[in-house]
Amino acid sequence: MPHMTEHTVSYYAACARQAAEYPPLDHDLDADVCVVGGGLTGVNTALELAERGLSVVLLEARRIGWGASGRNGGQLIRGIGHDVSGFARHVGEDGVRYLQQAGIDSVALVAQRIAQYAIQCHLHWGFCELANTPAQYAAFSHELHALNAQGYPHETRLVSPERMHEIVASDQYAGGLVDMGSGHLHPLDLVQGEARAAHGLGVRIFEQSPVLRIEHGSTVTLHTARGKVRAHSLVLGCNAHLDELEPRLSGKVLPAGSYVVATEPLPEQVAQALIPQNMALCDQKVGLDYYRLTADRRLLFGGACHYSGRDPKDIGAYMRPKLLKVFPQLAEVRLDYQWGGMIGITANRFPQVGRLSQHPNVFYAQGYSGHGLNVTHWTARLLAEAISCGHSRGLDVFAAVPHLTFPGGKALRSPLLALGMLWYRLREALG
Repeated sequence: MPHMTEHTVSYYAACARQAAEYPPLDHDLDADVCVVGGGLTGVNTALELAERGLSVVLLEARRIGWGASGRNGGQLIRGIGHDVSGFARHVGEDGVRYLQQAGIDSVALVAQRIAQYAIQCHLHWGFCELANTPAQYAAFSHELHALNAQGYPHETRLVSPERMHEIVASDQYAGGLVDMGSGHLHPLDLVQGEARAAHGLGVRIFEQSPVLRIEHGSTVTLHTARGKVRAHSLVLGCNAHLDELEPRLSGKVLPAGSYVVATEPLPEQVAQALIPQNMALCDQKVGLDYYRLTADRRLLFGGACHYSGRDPKDIGAYMRPKLLKVFPQLAEVRLDYQWGGMIGITANRFPQVGRLSQHPNVFYAQGYSGHGLNVTHWTARLLAEAISCGHSRGLDVFAAVPHLTFPGGKALRSPLLALGMLWYRLREALG
């Protein structure tokens, strides 16, 4: 993506409610904690810390919600990401149960925050996982059984292939799994509303203030172009945009391009026919499709993750065939918005949360691999617990999962992963 300091031209930016603008840092400050990154991770960590009575400075290089936090598909879906049972050898069975419950509780945390601070972000409940094959639909039965055994408190049900028209007007799917405890919202309104709440609790927020250098020690000093911040603790919440500010972390996350289009507003009867119950929807492909209706009845359609490090020349032209494969009846519908952005991918598709071993007063959370809307809120709470109380069991569980550094260095890690993902897509096509 080009280096921009203002929000990308997206549907979200075009219709966001009035957002506060914060000044650049132009003087020196002291704080208990400095948070770097004004996305969902950084904003919620700052908010959690302020609720606990700590003094916080938040530095954002561009605008609050500029990155994936304000550009994503807006799908608020339970889970940490991929199946966490495979991490039992690192965290034990108790740790696996903790992570499974965290995937549920994190959604509830987002809903509680929206209610507590009266954030207007078009939250709507209802989600359906879409099976692309009969085998995937059969696997939904096991997922449903596991949710019931876990005591999941929300309505869940299988949707047979014959009844999929009740969920979505497409012939692409072999069945579905409805979850009424997940849903969708306007992510830029959410993160900007949370920033307003944090600012109201005393968090000092500075936009257009990229950190140029970090001096480590018992007091951490962060240098920007026109000022510096001295703090007892530091939180790095930059995710795909960490770059070389902290190479020990940036090499463990691959920035991957993800793309979204939004149609013109659809007539009410057309929108109702497309997604009769106004659910968020997501399929099971390697390069998954996810989509939903917006509050003004646009179809917002996303996916097509790019690992090459290069964006399509024309996002709309790139995404339209994918949209029309699902909804050929929209061939004449205009695309009003098209945009992309970088998400942080980890090698094991599990978020990286912890503190730097070399500098125990430096904390981080990153690499949500496309599942960040709820998980950011959870990891922010864990970081705030660890900083304010000196310990967090949840942080210890997350930190126990090891993470690989992508091979090849900065120049080769994207091409190498692109080759690996091509293999998975070929296997999917042949399977």
